[in-house]
Amino acid sequence: MLAIFKREFKSYFQNVIGWLFVAALLAVYGLYFYVYNLKNGYPYISYDLKGIGFIMMIAVPILTMRSLSDEKKTKTDQLMLTSPVSVGRIVAGKYLAMAAVYTIDIALFALSPLVLSIYGKVALSEAYVALFGYWLYGLSCIAVGLFISSISESVIISAILTFAALFLSYMMQSITGLISSSGNLLTKVLNCFDLYTPFENFVSGCFSVTSAVYYVTVILLLCFLTTQSIQKRRWAFSKKMIGTGAFSAGMIVIMCAICVVVNLVVTALPAKYTSIDCSATKLYSLTNDTKDRVSKLDEDITIYVLNSKKSKDAKIDETINRYKDLSSHIKVKYVDPATSPKFYQDYTDTTPTTNSLIIESKNRSKVIDYNDIYEYDSSSYYYGYQSQSSITGYDAEGQITSAIEYVTMDADELPVIYQITGHNETEIGSNFQNVVSKANANLKSLELFNEEKVPEDATAIIINSPTVDFNEEDAQKVIDYLNGGGKALIVGCYAYNDELANFNKILSAYNVSFKTGVVAENDSSKYYQNPLYLLPTVETTDYTSDATDGYVFLAGSCAISYPEDTDDVTYTKLLSTSDSAVLKKDWKNITTSKAEDADENGPFTTGLAVNDSSTGASIVVFGTPYVVDDSYDNAVSGNNADMFKDVITSMTGNVELASSVIPVKDYTLSNITINTLQAVVTGLIIMIAVPILLIIIGIVVWVMRRKK
Repeated sequence: MLAIFKREFKSYFQNVIGWLFVAALLAVYGLYFYVYNLKNGYPYISYDLKGIGFIMMIAVPILTMRSLSDEKKTKTDQLMLTSPVSVGRIVAGKYLAMAAVYTIDIALFALSPLVLSIYGKVALSEAYVALFGYWLYGLSCIAVGLFISSISESVIISAILTFAALFLSYMMQSITGLISSSGNLLTKVLNCFDLYTPFENFVSGCFSVTSAVYYVTVILLLCFLTTQSIQKRRWAFSKKMIGTGAFSAGMIVIMCAICVVVNLVVTALPAKYTSIDCSATKLYSLTNDTKDRVSKLDEDITIYVLNSKKSKDAKIDETINRYKDLSSHIKVKYVDPATSPKFYQDYTDTTPTTNSLIIESKNRSKVIDYNDIYEYDSSSYYYGYQSQSSITGYDAEGQITSAIEYVTMDADELPVIYQITGHNETEIGSNFQNVVSKANANLKSLELFNEEKVPEDATAIIINSPTVDFNEEDAQKVIDYLNGGGKALIVGCYAYNDELANFNKILSAYNVSFKTGVVAENDSSKYYQNPLYLLPTVETTDYTSDATDGYVFLAGSCAISYPEDTDDVTYTKLLSTSDSAVLKKDWKNITTSKAEDADENGPFTTGLAVNDSSTGASIVVFGTPYVVDDSYDNAVSGNNADMFKDVITSMTGNVELASSVIPVKDYTLSNITINTLQAVVTGLIIMIAVPILLIIIGIVVWVMRRKK
């Protein structure tokens, strides 16, 4: 076999075919690598590999068409048929020679992530998993070409049939979708010939054992069929023709059955064994909080996916399978809106987006819209369309875990948080509303003017920076609520605090007040771009446990005044400035961040927790409404929202709440920055210079051999 491998491999580079194959694949890959990675800075080569999936239909027939067909045409196959070497070794030698030629391209492709890593962070694990998948896909295509070459005596016909077979395989998912969107026996059989879809499982960031096994069985089966095809001709004129034919047919059936059984067994294994999360941001790995919660389920949960199984979102499907592996109580069902257009009406009045989820238990249900599972860069909308490259976050685990918690909770366990309105309060940002939603708390608006008191079902209230003062009655309603053991998040604003006497009475009941002025930070490590854009020290407390590893962003903050602890009331500093900070009293006419005559020197407290053990009241105070603003939260990668989650958890006293609020996972790494000259030069080398050089070498080698 080794001798055959050496002879075949050498022959590909003694003429132009081997050089042309390597050059063509490299040129096409180089084009995509330049556009996606070098020019646009994407740190993933999976885009490139998906883009060049079609090239196999063209390149593989060129490589495989002469492997056996040419030998039949020139009658040199008689030497092979009468040689002492077994047919299996002959086929293996020829196949491995072509695989080696193809592997040269994969080896060259494997250098590209290393090139990118020079300019920034690259998802190397994802890159090489995707490359491995593409390698297996190409090897399977070569096996198809080898088999077709064994049954044809014409090189041209062999190339055409190989192209046709690979084209049908490439389009098989679309073909079966046209036959049946929900799937039937015919489509299941046809899907066995779909070589491309298993490759897509690798580019999603997971190492798919199922797909790898599928490709290996396809390669082995096709090499076996090639062997049987040659074997049949070898014994064509033997007296044992009938017996050999029956034996071959029986062996073919047995091998096909073995391949089917192996794939069925692997497919039936739990996803944790067949799908290894290799994504840079661990998109599919479930947190320990989710594992603990789901593994303790004692009632049945059904997850309905509003799409056909054929058209499912691969990433969401991967995540759902991991939930299903955690508990036998979780069932997954696909409901195709095309065949069941009114199914959702039993759960919601609003038509959900395709690929949305419905989580249902015996108690209640919750709809997770597809648009809430992904987060997008709001600056990347083009005519209302979002591309995959504009996705910034993946929130499948956060949404599903929250929904499971919601549908299994008793009705009296669902917290209600009231946001006080009627005084031009600032509404909390959508990031923070999402935290409340994930915590399965009901966020309601409350106008105190229309109520005799804060409702009995209030778990907590939020007063976010009123710009119009409370009346005395409204302020007293809040004080009475707190005296009864209420919980409140109260946010002030330096521009209005001096004008809100009744609002200030709420805090003064606990000897807390907002100082006049705005805080300016003079320690450059404690502010961002502007001395008024504070990055305060985050103290280690229950209210800030998830925010201590990063920055909290406060813009234009007040300083908070409070006394020493008493026997009943405890004051806990949450956020604080440096000693270099200054409280600018005349905030309307700031000309410098340095201290002036009327200013006060720091340090200052900009976030405070107040706990009254005698009444059970709990208050958290911040000096700026921007602490719950989306734009500032995004600037610190969601750290403000993480702190908000801790605040809500601590105020409500619900220790289970935190584990149901799973943060959004980053969908991609940041883009790589490469200057134009470097991008162009590197791109020209990969997609033009090296391929042309390879072709020239191939032509020179061929001409020199012709002259001998």
